[in-house]
Amino acid sequence: MATLKILVTGGGSSGHISPALAIIKTLQELAAQTGADWTPRFLYLGGKRGLEKDLVEKAGIPFVGVETGKLRRYLSRENLTDLFRIPVGTWQALQEVRNFRPDVVLATGGYVAVPPVIAAAMLRVPILIHEQTVQIGLANRITARFATRIALSFESAMYELPPALRHKAFVAGNPVRSTIFNGQAEEARRHFSFNPDDDSLPTLYVTGGSQGARILNRAVEAVLPDLLSVCRIIHQCGQQPPGQEQDYDRLQRAVSQLSPELSRRYGLTRFIAEELKHVFALADLVVGRAGAGTVSELCALGKPAIYVPLVPTGGDEQTRNAKMCQRVGAAIIIPQADFDGLSLLSEVKTLLADKSRLDVMGRAASSLAKPNAARDMAEAVLALVKDGGHTRR
Repeated sequence: MATLKILVTGGGSSGHISPALAIIKTLQELAAQTGADWTPRFLYLGGKRGLEKDLVEKAGIPFVGVETGKLRRYLSRENLTDLFRIPVGTWQALQEVRNFRPDVVLATGGYVAVPPVIAAAMLRVPILIHEQTVQIGLANRITARFATRIALSFESAMYELPPALRHKAFVAGNPVRSTIFNGQAEEARRHFSFNPDDDSLPTLYVTGGSQGARILNRAVEAVLPDLLSVCRIIHQCGQQPPGQEQDYDRLQRAVSQLSPELSRRYGLTRFIAEELKHVFALADLVVGRAGAGTVSELCALGKPAIYVPLVPTGGDEQTRNAKMCQRVGAAIIIPQADFDGLSLLSEVKTLLADKSRLDVMGRAASSLAKPNAARDMAEAVLALVKDGGHTRR
């Protein structure tokens, strides 16, 4: 049986790592389910100091870290340090690519992916890169010129590419974690010990990522009793960096001021883990940032949303992600400059009072989803190997 060696790279944020892991899992499933005459062997090349190491090793994929330099659009003393890390990382990546001898490289973006892609191009290995957002990130603007194929999540991103590169591109969508599907609402009710007497109330899910979003947490805190008068809340507040005040502690103090009836409507947690699919199954409305991963998952699940885009991000990509959803009627946007407890309360009360509108928003979100994205990307990886005739025994 042939061994198909696939080098995967991408990181800097979970938005780059999650699609990579989804494609890896799909390739493993394809090999197992189709009686293929090949078996995949993976190596993930990431940053020495990035969060991808823990996520990738937890998924059981071999990981090697190299030096990486962050690509910034603003002045910073770290730019000088990182300027030297990029050639060092490229040399290290070149050694790893040469040793692994991959049949194909899959790169899902972020500055972490630049050295491995350059190294793979130097060794003439076929390269598939993937862009998660509605615009082409700086790292992918660099790696696109070395890519054999360019996978995009959204049609509008095609026009972000230089005309000379568009013939390489195709729209695949953004692969999402399979773990978000098939949740049971009752499991979420049980996990957060919600009062069964409140089952007629809608559920609001507020999330700001693993570190939380302080602006979201403060807004919820400011109007918590009023919000709980119209809904139950699952609030993933994150864990702030060491030395900073922890929002979880502040919110716990706010809970202590609630009546017993209202406190049983509030599920506060720093992190959402395996129970995420159940949270999504229960949620009627989601409030969060508008990163590519969040937007793709909510569209895949058909969930209406209130987005508070993080500003600034590279090219203000979160605002563009949110506006794409707003245009089809899938989401409401509250600009960060205008966001506070009162604006949150007003939009939540308006939306939760109109179930038919929530249903319409959910269907609009589903219209943007690409449910076969992981499979299409996996097949594109295999096609590069077939076209290049690189499979080694």
